[in-house]
Amino acid sequence: MKVSVIGTGYVGLVTATCFAFLGHDVSCLDINPERIELLKKGNIPIYEPYLEDLLAICKTNDNYPKFSTDSKEVISHGEFIFIAVGTPPKENGEANLSYLESAARSIGQYLSDGAIVINKSTVPVGSGNWVAMLVENGIASRATANSNTATATKVNFAVASNPEFLREGCAIADSLYPDRIVIGTDDELTANKLKSLYQKLSSQSFTAPDFCPRPSNYKESQLIATDITSAEMIKYSANAFLASKISFANQIANICDLVGADVNQVMNGIGTDSRIGHKFLNAGIGWGGSCFGKDIDALINIAREYGYDPEILKAAKTVNYRQRDLVIKRLQEQMKIIKGKKIALLGLAFKPNTDDLRDAPSLDLARSLIKLGAMVRACDPVAIEHCKKQNPDIEIYYYEDPYEMAAGVDAIVLVTEWNEYINLDTTKLKSLMAGNIFIDGRNQYSPSQLKEKGFIYIGMGRH
Repeated sequence: MKVSVIGTGYVGLVTATCFAFLGHDVSCLDINPERIELLKKGNIPIYEPYLEDLLAICKTNDNYPKFSTDSKEVISHGEFIFIAVGTPPKENGEANLSYLESAARSIGQYLSDGAIVINKSTVPVGSGNWVAMLVENGIASRATANSNTATATKVNFAVASNPEFLREGCAIADSLYPDRIVIGTDDELTANKLKSLYQKLSSQSFTAPDFCPRPSNYKESQLIATDITSAEMIKYSANAFLASKISFANQIANICDLVGADVNQVMNGIGTDSRIGHKFLNAGIGWGGSCFGKDIDALINIAREYGYDPEILKAAKTVNYRQRDLVIKRLQEQMKIIKGKKIALLGLAFKPNTDDLRDAPSLDLARSLIKLGAMVRACDPVAIEHCKKQNPDIEIYYYEDPYEMAAGVDAIVLVTEWNEYINLDTTKLKSLMAGNIFIDGRNQYSPSQLKEKGFIYIGMGRH
């Protein structure tokens, strides 16, 4: 089937690659010519494990996605046109829909009769109707370039919602072996066409790549058909719930600190309850990234439009950002004076296996420590160059080797739980440091083992 993807950012590129891998004819559009040239040459502008490998299979199978800046070429190609543009937050927390608006108008100018326009971007509730209106406006604008007004404006199309549930760092596995595929449309024919598009994925009737094998207990993906509005709410609700679950674990961690309990043991105890589960109960310095905070803000704004105050959502956000302040508080409790101290951050990216620094706890920590007069060092396996380019105002001293970074520092903070940083030689680490404070911001180390090696160990909720 012919698939067009508008936007070659994280979601768009992963979506396009997976559809091409499944054998569909994929064409991608982006307004950034430099990015398009990179992709044409096979260079990947983002870091995501296995993405490059999957594109290599597409190239071997002579089904490499086409990349272009030509709107007409890409949009007219598609039977299915996915909108995967960014919807970044405004200062007031609302989603910035300018890219979505531009994409929808362009689609109207060039889409083929019978095409289905699919929102893959995270969009506010009600965007399906809005996108349909914008596409119709784009269709109507064809009249200015075509004297035959009736022909220019008679184009049949449908709009659907197909939210993504990708986790950075394991997006390929999430795409090929999804928990669920949500299709939101008010039209049965459109739903059936989308089910056909996803048939190989939902039935798992494809050969899994060796580098990303199918999980042993995985059979078929659940396909959920809803109306458009419900599909849009599913996306926001999923992220809001996961963020709230993490914030719940962090709030319990803070109480554990007060009463002398170990939050890891507590979360393991409640996670065995099948109604709760273990996932996303990891206490630490909180979540970051481009989704949770943005989606919670958008959902809060949607609720406020209807005069409703979503207390739990607001609390989840408050608790999350308070966790970052706790790291500074713990350092002050131990050092008393931070000015003139050397503090090392293990990890910059907001989570492992990505170079994404959006809303990363590391940046808030660095800014706070520098403001208090500390010298901040940091290392990360993949995010250093991005951090230098994106944050030239933050005076961080960068190291590729964690042991070199540790030489002479007064304290170390584990910020990102990269595999490289949770299996360090802590004896060597301690011998290189000037001080002995280790703040385990992700609760990855054994408190007793680090204390035996001479560290002052500080976990999150592990008094």
